Amino acid sequence: MQGRIEEVLPDSRFRVVLDNGHALIAYTGGRMRKHRIRVLAGDRVSLEMSPYDLTKGRLTFRHLEPRALGGASIARRPRR
Repeated sequence: MQGRIEEVLPDSRFRVVLDNGHALIAYTGGRMRKHRIRVLAGDRVSLEMSPYDLTKGRLTFRHLEPRALGGASIARRPRR
């Protein structure tokens, strides 16, 4: 399912509103934590929902917004 992050909550949880209007609490999956993918309010995300409790879910992917061409590039730190 897909939705939008409405609010960042304590303990690395997020309030997400799905495209159909359903609201739930979600946490980041292990791969997102492992690769340090930062999730902010307003981001579009894909998530998995628990079939037993429809108010909980796990974020699995953060969708990037299309960027305008010609903008300043992000300075990257050298890898160690």
